[in-house]
Amino acid sequence: MTSSLSHFDASGASRMVNVSDKPATVRMARASARVRMQPETLRLIQDRRMAKGDVFEVARLAGIMAAKRTADWIPLCHPLALEAIEITFAVADEIRLEIVSQTRITAKTGVEMEALVAVSAAALTVYDMCKSVDRGMVIEEIRLEEKSGGASGHFQRLV
Repeated sequence: MTSSLSHFDASGASRMVNVSDKPATVRMARASARVRMQPETLRLIQDRRMAKGDVFEVARLAGIMAAKRTADWIPLCHPLALEAIEITFAVADEIRLEIVSQTRITAKTGVEMEALVAVSAAALTVYDMCKSVDRGMVIEEIRLEEKSGGASGHFQRLV
């Protein structure tokens, strides 16, 4: 039985992909997520008036910490020593907060999962910090926006 899936060997057993022969290259990934909420909740976040503290800064720290622990979240991910991670927040409209992460490393494997984990943890933290005033929040559109480096080349989401 031969598998074309890289995380399974010929017999179907799970495995971490062997990257030992790959060259280290500069790699970057950018991911995003949105949190939909009541307009009043978004105003409280923007005005930094949530009872639990500054939602932006706590969520940013949660995202950074989670990205550094991606291999603990995702089975078979290579543990990576990130060289840079940035997390930004923007108000998309009156009910949506957009979270964007960008990760960088010089390595043999990409940092897409780290970028995706970062926005996921940041979004979950926004929910946790605001749930006392808005249990109807929805985390949506977690997605890879761009990646570069490595043999697969550059990817950029167009829509």
